[in-house]
Amino acid sequence: MPNMLSVVHSGRCFCKAIRYRVTGLPILSAYCHCTLCQTFNAAAFICTIHFPASAFAWTHAEPHDEALDFFDVPTKPWKRRWRCKQCGVTVASYNSRSNKWSVWGGQLDRDAEGKIIGWDTIKPTAHIFYETRMIDVQDELGKWTGYEGQSERLSG
Repeated sequence: MPNMLSVVHSGRCFCKAIRYRVTGLPILSAYCHCTLCQTFNAAAFICTIHFPASAFAWTHAEPHDEALDFFDVPTKPWKRRWRCKQCGVTVASYNSRSNKWSVWGGQLDRDAEGKIIGWDTIKPTAHIFYETRMIDVQDELGKWTGYEGQSERLSG
């Protein structure tokens, strides 16, 4: 197991104007099938990775807010999503109830072969909110009705 403080992942928006860093191992890393993620991302599911607030930092040029815009999720106003003013891509979400940041696997930095750098320290361990899935996923990961270990396990 790597030293938690030595694990650093960086990510970005599409145009690279927004950059962030997360340090340490995630609290949760899962493929999320909830309808909110499906709608926000126009995808059947996403790779969501959660960190304590102390592990997240913006790393693009300051003042950071000049390049960032945000919106609060109307049905969950404690969830604020941050996006790039230039390309419009949402890059992170902050949950004020849990004091956690979420980032998405598809935006993490990659190596020359297109693989996410340090994938073994951040790869998903489950499928969450699987009851609202759009497609079945045939893998060995657990499938949960809500969060992994906090809801009913469906399979896997």
